[in-house]
Amino acid sequence: MAGHSKWANIQHRKGRQDEKRGKIWTRVIREIMVAARLGGGDLDTNPRLRLAVDKAKAANMPADTVKRNIDKATGNLEGMHFEEIRYEGYGIGGAAIIVDCMTDNRVRTVAEVRHAFSKHGGNMGTEGSVAFQFKHCGQFVFAPGTSEDKVMEVALDAGADDVITHDDGAIEVLAPYADFERVKHALEAAGLKAELAEVTMRPENTIALTGEDAQKMQKLLDVLEDLDDTQDVFHNAELH
Repeated sequence: MAGHSKWANIQHRKGRQDEKRGKIWTRVIREIMVAARLGGGDLDTNPRLRLAVDKAKAANMPADTVKRNIDKATGNLEGMHFEEIRYEGYGIGGAAIIVDCMTDNRVRTVAEVRHAFSKHGGNMGTEGSVAFQFKHCGQFVFAPGTSEDKVMEVALDAGADDVITHDDGAIEVLAPYADFERVKHALEAAGLKAELAEVTMRPENTIALTGEDAQKMQKLLDVLEDLDDTQDVFHNAELH
């Protein structure tokens, strides 16, 4: 991944998320419900639910809202049934895009995703058409100026796969999906606060887009992000 724009890309993405703070709650609630339905409502035995509840806390969601939605998902309360669907496709310049959705209406969702792709210069692919270009893993990004030696020592001891220092000084830690929580806790215990800490689909290689192509790609990504049923959008474009 081209390093010089890592920090700028992270900051842009966080700014976009702040703009959509109201939608964050909707997404987190869906994630809580699906995680609880699949793995049960016990945080001690359901790591996916723990991660979702952490996101809820970060978004300042009230504890009773979290509990109510866990109860809905585990059958203690009447609730809506969401299913997870992944769509894959191509954006500007052949950039790979993954759109993870949760929906109660598969027909509506696929129509909206396909329309977004076709209207904004992309095209939807078949299942598996681009996912092989991404790695499902834990990702932590630290601000420029963070001690590289300390991050490396703590992260690798806790089971991280790799520590990458980018051209702009940002430090990226990659961990196996199964070890995400362990690495996160070790870093936090050492006083290392990541600007970004999440389970993600990280591109193995990236495509650089500049000028008008970068603007078109950003527009396509924004439209996909803003769809009601979208949970996450992953891509391999480096926008300059």
